[in-house]
Amino acid sequence: MEEVLYFNELYDLYSGLLTDKQREYFEDYYFNNLSFSEMAENYDVSRNAIFKQIHIVTDKLKEYESILKLHEKREKLEKLIEKVSDDTLKNELNELF
Repeated sequence: MEEVLYFNELYDLYSGLLTDKQREYFEDYYFNNLSFSEMAENYDVSRNAIFKQIHIVTDKLKEYESILKLHEKREKLEKLIEKVSDDTLKNELNELF
């Protein structure tokens, strides 16, 4: 479950760097909870082709994160914001997200 949440967060950050087809596969698998078999039938490809594409997409998301580190930076900022005692400043920082 934790891995699914992680990939969803990466997808929110980096989906614009994926192709349309990669986004479709990712969304069908992670958001619409379709099985590889269901997706294979919908796209008229093999189940193995779907499996490989999902693997490619998740590898790309991890690669983008390893280079850009947006997820890591976001988590650090969230932890820093939690430590801020000034509510006005905290609200302004939260709005930046």
